Amino acid sequence: MNFAASTFIRLIDLKTLIEHKLFVSGPVGKLETIVFVPASKPRGIAIIAHPHPLYHGNMDNKIVYILSKALIESGYITVKFNFRGVGASEGDYAEGIGEVKDVLAVTQAIRHQYDIIPYQLPLLLAGFSFGGAIQTYAAQQLNPQKLVLIAPSVDRLNAPAVIHHADSVLIVHGDQDDIVPLRSVLDWATPQTIPVVVIPGAEHFFHGKLSTLKQVILNACQV
Repeated sequence: MNFAASTFIRLIDLKTLIEHKLFVSGPVGKLETIVFVPASKPRGIAIIAHPHPLYHGNMDNKIVYILSKALIESGYITVKFNFRGVGASEGDYAEGIGEVKDVLAVTQAIRHQYDIIPYQLPLLLAGFSFGGAIQTYAAQQLNPQKLVLIAPSVDRLNAPAVIHHADSVLIVHGDQDDIVPLRSVLDWATPQTIPVVVIPGAEHFFHGKLSTLKQVILNACQV
């Protein structure tokens, strides 16, 4: 079992959701993790990756929050966690290579805990910015049913193609993003014939556009 002792369990709503705060055993130490479990039969398991650890990225980021809210409402067992060296997670930033291993460790632990018959629940990988690019690498090994990428920094991290590693891919980007230019994402997505949902007027952090972003995710993940 890849779980350390659970540090906190909270019943948020008897009819809808239970929140578990725990630590997962990662490749270089414990990884701080929060799991939201619906009371009804889950649609699948969703693992969310946060933005760049060296630029204050963590699992409390507002885009990660929007992702988790949308995926919880869509009926997924929803997991967010801190990469190594962030928050209470042990270790140090590892140039993206280690962070991919963190995703794999968290996914394996959650699957073992919540899949009574291993790997029967559909897997969804999601991430924002750096986290989105990290999930393209994790998808090479995990082959998720769904991949949700919000403003993924695919160019900076030389992201691999995912078209043959996920059943469906959702990419959402803002046309005013000056941190991860829209053009770089289009150049990555076009050869794979992956559509990109563009939110007009949105910059990298989707200021003033969070409700629109959430609705786009809901529309894609509730089907």
